[in-house]
Formats: sequence, C-alpha cells, structure tokens
Amino acid sequence: MLTLKRLLFIFLIFFLAVILSIGWLYHHYHRDIILPTTPYEFSIEPGSNLKQITRQLVDEGILPDTWSFILLSRYLGKESALKAGDYRLTENLSQIALLEYLIKGDIRQNEVRFVEGWTFSQYRKALYDHPDIRNTTVEMSEEEILQLIGADEQSAEGLFFPDTYYFLKNSTDIEILQRAYQTMQNHIKIAWLDRMESLPLASPYEALILASIVEKETGLESDRAEIAGVFINRLRMGMRLQTDPTVIYGLGDQFDGNLRKKDLQTDQDYNTYTRAGLPPTPIAMPGLASIRAALNPAATDALYFVAKGNGESKFSTNLADHNRAVAKYQKRQNN
Repeated sequence: MLTLKRLLFIFLIFFLAVILSIGWLYHHYHRDIILPTTPYEFSIEPGSNLKQITRQLVDEGILPDTWSFILLSRYLGKESALKAGDYRLTENLSQIALLEYLIKGDIRQNEVRFVEGWTFSQYRKALYDHPDIRNTTVEMSEEEILQLIGADEQSAEGLFFPDTYYFLKNSTDIEILQRAYQTMQNHIKIAWLDRMESLPLASPYEALILASIVEKETGLESDRAEIAGVFINRLRMGMRLQTDPTVIYGLGDQFDGNLRKKDLQTDQDYNTYTRAGLPPTPIAMPGLASIRAALNPAATDALYFVAKGNGESKFSTNLADHNRAVAKYQKRQNN
C-alpha cells in the first residue's frame, strides 16, 4: 500500500507537471510566430475545415506544428469559427492572436469595378487585367459565356450590372460575371414592376436597351429622366431616335473618334438615323439611375436635345428651336 507520504509526493509531482505544462502552453500560445516574410498574404478557401486550415498554415511556414493550434481552437470552442478569405499579416503575432484574426475574418478585400456605360468588352478586359482573378473565359465567345451563366439572351451587352464586386483571391472571371448578371436581372425585374404605365416598351430587355442609350447620352444626372422622356416621346410617335452613341456602337473598331455625316447616312443594325425603333441590343451596361429613368421618364413635350458642352443638355419641342440650339452650342464648342 502507498503511504500517505508517497501519495503526497506523487500528487506534488503531478501538480508541478500540470503547472509546468500550463506555463509551457501559455508561453507557446503567446509567443510570436515568425512569419516567412512581412507583409505575408495567404488565402483560406471556402469549405476548409480546421485540420485543412492548420495543415495549410504549417505548410506555408506560419505555424510550427498542427497539434497545438488544433488543440487551442477546440479548447476555446472555435473549431468551426474560422472564416475563409484572403488575409494579410503585417507583423509577427502569437497563435492566440492568429486564431482571433481568423475568427474575426479581417480579410483583405479584393475588388473589381465595372463602370456605368462600359461595354462588355471593357468588362472582360477589367477581369483579364486583374492579377487576383483566374481567367477561364479568355478563349470563349459571348455565346459560350452566356450559356455558362444560364442566360437566355443572344448578346452579352447590357446584361451585367455596373458595380464594385468583392471576391476571394483566385476567384474565376465567370463567377464574378455570374454575380453581375444576376444583380442586373434583379434590378431590371424590380424596376419593370415599378414602371410607368403605357410605355412603348414590350419587355424588360427593351427597357435595358433604352436605359443603355440614356446612360451614354447623359452628361448631367438631373437631365437623365428628361432625356429618357425625349426617347419615349419619339418611340410613341414612331420617330427615329437619331442618337449618335448607337451609331458609334455599331461602327465598332471602325470608329476612330470622329463621327462623320456618312456614318449617320450609312445603314447598319445600330444606326438609329436610318432605322426606326430601338437597336437590337443594349449598347452599354446601364446603371440603376438610367434603368429607372427609362422606366419612369420625365413628363415632357421635348423631342430634341443637344449637349451644351458643360454636361447639361438643351431641350427643344420643335425642330426649328433645336436647330438654333445646335448652331449655338456646337459653335461654342468648336471655338
């Protein structure tokens, strides 16, 4: 039988071992990890579990071992609290601080911006030029891209909402396009339900076409609804829209920055001087303001407008007044 003295000795040894272990763990978890480089960037993929994350951090030289970080996470009940994302560490930190950092999800935001009035080709270039995006559609046609995102339309123009999109590093271009397409679908559906009655627009797609023209014609925010009103008036009357941006879009790479009289007289699909009604597709990606203006235009008698050269437009109800305005403001711009 163990004597009381021996039991006390064993208990003392055990107690000291526990104290030493706690001290060692405290030191182990609170001492700084020496990063491979500073700043150091790494990514945690969505769906990664604790073991996968820990193994990745060990392999990248951030953590010294796998067991201690797993033990710490499980002891604190944070096994499922680590967030995926792109991280940027600017200084050495302890395992405790690293765990808090990954739980907080203080991720580095990658972003790409699509601007109102851009064309689909400009969207593709922005995606291609971004260093943190994996380009999987470089060799694809528009039709193949539309098929991948589940779009029924025949042309990609106008279908992707202009906005700033945040993403994880190494996301694919098709993932971002899918989001931009769905965002546009949501906006146009809501705006269509809230449209003015008796508009000469047969579908949300026609609203997108008109909105894209309004986007390209508007220099001043306050003119947007009235410019839309001019086009709506023309559509109601069967007048040709006679808008330069559609002609320029139709010219494509042939446009050299100078729109000539012969360009306006040469018939093509997007020439609204030679053809009545809307062009076959949008000519750019319209923003929400232009979509709303197209579906809720200003009540106006104007049938014409011309840019003043300062962002504003001069509106006229008849051709004679419009011609005088053109002569006045074009002369001013040419001087």
